Amino acid sequence: MGDSKPVNGDASIMEQLGKAFIELKSHEENSENKVQWKEIEEYFHNYEMLLKTKSSELEEKRKAFEEKESEIRRLIAEREEVVAAKEQHMLDRIQEVKDSAVALIMEAQEKYKLTTPDSVDVDGSAGNKVCNSLNDDDPDALYDPEEFSPFKSGEHAGAVDVQPRQELLQFCEQMDAKGLLNFIMENQKNLVAICREIPIALKCASDPAQFVLDSLEGFYPSDQTIPEGNRRDAAFQGMRRSCVTLLESLAPLLLGAEGSGSDHPLNPETKERAKAIADEWKPRLVEAGIDAANGNSLEADAFLQLLVSFRISSEFEEDELCKIVLAIARRRQAPELCRSLGITHKIPGIVEALINSGRQADAVHFIQAFDLAENFPPVPLLKTYLKDLRRNTQGKPGNAGSGGTQNNGNAQELAALKAVIKCVVEYKLEGEYPLEPLQKRAAQLEKAKGDKKRVGESAKHHQPKKARTNGGGYYGYRNPPVAFNRQHLQQQFTAVLKHT
Repeated sequence: MGDSKPVNGDASIMEQLGKAFIELKSHEENSENKVQWKEIEEYFHNYEMLLKTKSSELEEKRKAFEEKESEIRRLIAEREEVVAAKEQHMLDRIQEVKDSAVALIMEAQEKYKLTTPDSVDVDGSAGNKVCNSLNDDDPDALYDPEEFSPFKSGEHAGAVDVQPRQELLQFCEQMDAKGLLNFIMENQKNLVAICREIPIALKCASDPAQFVLDSLEGFYPSDQTIPEGNRRDAAFQGMRRSCVTLLESLAPLLLGAEGSGSDHPLNPETKERAKAIADEWKPRLVEAGIDAANGNSLEADAFLQLLVSFRISSEFEEDELCKIVLAIARRRQAPELCRSLGITHKIPGIVEALINSGRQADAVHFIQAFDLAENFPPVPLLKTYLKDLRRNTQGKPGNAGSGGTQNNGNAQELAALKAVIKCVVEYKLEGEYPLEPLQKRAAQLEKAKGDKKRVGESAKHHQPKKARTNGGGYYGYRNPPVAFNRQHLQQQFTAVLKHT
């Protein structure tokens, strides 16, 4: 057998492989196309260093920007404080100029004897007038507690020479609490006199304590008894005031009561019933919104008087009682109630709470009643009270251009001036706080209110009737409407000049 020869197919593959090998060999031997690994590694290392450098530069720029931003914010805040301080200084200065102008005007009026609707008596009669109308402009006052109170400034049932009417005696003798309350509600015009007679008539009841507790059932009537819309009317509020009067009248009667145990008017059964009523009333105080009552809450007053009259205040937390006291802080009997509640040691905290809530005038009554003037000087508090009020009313945007807002601010300032004047007069603080500037400012606000009222009534009186049209004709006018309006404006202008 001879040498075997490759098949044509195998020869073709071998030839291709040979050519590929020769080409590969030629590339390997070509120095220009050789790439070393070190070159690749060095390239990427340099690129990484470049990126780090750029990142560091960006971080430094970011920090520099943040520092600059922080500095700008600080400068802006300082500038805002400076501007606010200047604005407040200007407001205070404007008020001082206004007060000085008012004083000069009043002096000129007195000098030339110009008659005004509300003249100022420098001997203090204007101050007394202002004091007597303390609650005239108080929209939050639910009732005048002093007017309907059976006792004032230490009076007690035996010191009042009053002869109760026969109806009151009969209701008390028959222990008819519901009849008594209905009688009071039907005689609202004589409410003041009736409230004075109740303490005397109450002695005729066989069990005054149970009689008073019976009357309290109407303080929070069921929905079916009195409609919701009528629960704020004069008659219903008069009935509630009568309940408070009964509670106040009961306390002195029980003070000297004899006996013990079940024979005592405040026996355990009676006190337990009073405690149950108090527990039922307590959640209702929140519903009544005593926090918004501005220190004159009838509901809170009745609750605390219930605790005092039946001597059950120890059954409740002192801090809770202090919060409720804030709701009756305007009442002149509030300090005495605090003594009866046994929370005298809490009075400094109550005073601080009143001051922090902008009720310095109410705080002064507690300060004087508990001799805390050394810790809480009353005159600086009263001055701060008026100053803060003026800032809040005059510093609000829109006060200068809004008549309604300005009138509301004037009414608030007038009420505050009356409260401050009353404190100064009652506690004899004239030496530290002269009354004359306060009286003049109050007289100015009273005069402005009276002038506005008269102009409004004049405008209302001369208001033209609306013309009825029928084919273009006017009925009810002898002259064209244009002429009537001109005459109307002239009358208004004359009325303004007359009362200025």
